[in-house]
Amino acid sequence: MLEFIGQFLTLNEIAVMAMFGVFIWMLFRGIPVAMALVGVSLVFVLIAEFFLDPFRGSFRDLIDFDRTGIEYQKLQALSGRLFGNIVKNPVLVALPMFIFMGLMLDQSGVAQRMMHSMQKLFGSLRGGLSLTVLLIGIILAASTGVIGASVTLLGVMALPAMMKQDYSKPIATGTIASAGTLGILIPPSIMLVIMSDQLAISLGDLFMGALFPGLILGALYIVFIVIYGFINPSAMPAPEKPDEVTWADVKEVLLAVVPPMFLILLVLGSIFAGFATPTEASGLGAMGATLLALFNGKLNWRVLRDVSRSTLNTSGYIVGIFLAANFFAFVLRRYGGDEIVQHLVLNAFDGHPYWTVAFILFIVFLLGFLLDWIEITIIIMPLMLPIILALDLAVPGFDQVRDPSVVWFAILVAVTLQTSFLTPPVGFALFYLKGVCPPGVTLAHIYKGVIPFVILQLVGLLIVFEFPALTTWLPSVAYGN
Repeated sequence: MLEFIGQFLTLNEIAVMAMFGVFIWMLFRGIPVAMALVGVSLVFVLIAEFFLDPFRGSFRDLIDFDRTGIEYQKLQALSGRLFGNIVKNPVLVALPMFIFMGLMLDQSGVAQRMMHSMQKLFGSLRGGLSLTVLLIGIILAASTGVIGASVTLLGVMALPAMMKQDYSKPIATGTIASAGTLGILIPPSIMLVIMSDQLAISLGDLFMGALFPGLILGALYIVFIVIYGFINPSAMPAPEKPDEVTWADVKEVLLAVVPPMFLILLVLGSIFAGFATPTEASGLGAMGATLLALFNGKLNWRVLRDVSRSTLNTSGYIVGIFLAANFFAFVLRRYGGDEIVQHLVLNAFDGHPYWTVAFILFIVFLLGFLLDWIEITIIIMPLMLPIILALDLAVPGFDQVRDPSVVWFAILVAVTLQTSFLTPPVGFALFYLKGVCPPGVTLAHIYKGVIPFVILQLVGLLIVFEFPALTTWLPSVAYGN
């Protein structure tokens, strides 16, 4: 049997496909991601060391054993790499700070105040509540970046009001789920922090490069809601007796929006102006969110304890996957997996650069149905980096941005991965929202509601693909000045 398979595939290729297949099977069995990665890696270390060795004579032409052998000295060196290069990486210091910032901002009462004031301003319009949700989602995205907290908060605040005003259940839930996911793209984003580490590029470049694509995506959502409101007014009816908007309402909106906008200016403005590194800015953001909670009377020992504990849990979860994924990548590389993947991708379209990039994005989109963005970012991105560097991509860098093609590719993947929050069966935003939905709102309503927004995300991806300067112009201006 093995001899027959060996006529078409080398044993290395079989092992690489088996590693990915067993990993996905373990995920569907409910095994935690980090444990699945470590378990698969240990099994294939044992296979390489003990199981394959007796077959060297008969399978010498099928497998490169010199490359596959997992030497103990290299395994010992791996521990130093894991705990030296990853745990002590200064870029990753920003990760818990941004998580703390987002969680604390959710506890500060700022979002509730914005929702209350904006409902008065836009509630009398057809689709006004949906516009309110999208605007608040954009502001929260630029100040939190924690998807679960944003989706849950918007669902608790907006969904009952939308149901009371007879909004269509799909359009209401689709708007909330999509608005809450903008934080994974609009900086500061914890996904961009991880991409910066995995691709060895500037986090400041990624933050600046993601700003315009994120705002374009938010604008597409708003345009869709406005047009859909005219096409199907019964889905988003205006209130029967709207309240008159006064200057006091406008003033209340401004007072509600100013604090989070100041926090955004403090964090992103300090990075874009060159006054602070992203790591330093993350500390400013965490302190600013804490002060907002204090000024709003929401800060107490219980809130500080819960936010700190949630930050520790989330950060530990991500770092655990980091360590496990590096072990997985080490074993995969010893089987020649990186070379196999790169050979397959580069030869899929005879090295045509833009078709190759499109093919990679298509793979990432499909993986988003099965895997979380963390696994895709940590496992797939390092495999794709040599491919992107090998392609002759004419991405405008304005002679200021180092590796503009990598920055452009990273933002393309970030936009693609945003769809993973809305695509079943592992679309986490869908389940975050379902957990706070009132009775009568089902997963079927949510699935139906996110379909147009997934299409809009793909439209946004096409725009960024066709106009790479959207991701490289702002970094070039910042460095040029």
